[in-house]
Amino acid sequence: MLKTIEGIYKDGQIELNELPNQVGDSTQVLVTFIEPNKINAAKLRQLIEQLETIAGIQQGFDELNAGQTRPIQDFIQEMQQKYDISS
Repeated sequence: MLKTIEGIYKDGQIELNELPNQVGDSTQVLVTFIEPNKINAAKLRQLIEQLETIAGIQQGFDELNAGQTRPIQDFIQEMQQKYDISS
């Protein structure tokens, strides 16, 4: 899983702008310090979203390789019910 949350480093502490969902009490993290006014925030957010997409695709391949699949008809039926789509 790859999850990016913005925050501020202040007085030796990292204050997150939001609390992460589905993260255990002891989870490895990487912290990157960004120089103010040196990085385009919109471009950085775009790159982070691309990394999260790649991580999701990799997770899908890992599940496929581990045999964690289901029939396509089951998936179609679930999506039709979830989004109220008639067949």
